[in-house]
Amino acid sequence: MSRFSPYWLWLALSLPGLGMAYDLATSTNPHIAHILVHPTGEFAARFLIIAMLATPLMLLFKGWRGPRWLRKNRRYFGVAAFAYALAHTVFYLVDKATLERIVDELPRLYIWTGWLAFAIFVPLAVTSMDYFVRIMGPRWKHLQRWTYPAAALTLVHWAALHDWGHPAAALVHFGPLVALEVYRVWYWYLRPRPMRTSGA
Repeated sequence: MSRFSPYWLWLALSLPGLGMAYDLATSTNPHIAHILVHPTGEFAARFLIIAMLATPLMLLFKGWRGPRWLRKNRRYFGVAAFAYALAHTVFYLVDKATLERIVDELPRLYIWTGWLAFAIFVPLAVTSMDYFVRIMGPRWKHLQRWTYPAAALTLVHWAALHDWGHPAAALVHFGPLVALEVYRVWYWYLRPRPMRTSGA
């Protein structure tokens, strides 16, 4: 079997962005930046969730190639998540237009959680290359664990966006990840294990 080319994966991950870039280039709507804030943020969250599903899926479906492939390629999904999060941030800044409006919104829950999540994503994305994996050694894995608080902040950011009135979209997206992480905790720490019998 030929080795899967990552370029095809990059193409698939870039398709939503290409559609948004086309809308940006051809739209005459003066509020196009505001319109694109939401889809860029949603795809950032989706690709983050997919990247985080790899390990718990491997526990749930032992021997299945799908989770193994996802785990092998999850850094691509993580980098794509950051790229869409960066676009999300840029469109937000363009939409707000002035520093005063940006600063005025900082105390809002759905704003500061988004900024904090993005701040965590930056070092995770910068160190995603093999070079940093080699030179950081075990510290690289410790840094990557910050993905979990970033995901929690992203969930709060998304759910609080409408004052918690309509959190369904966020919960539908994050629900499978939460369920699988609960299963992962149960599998490693809470599941009953057969008692070892001592030898005669």
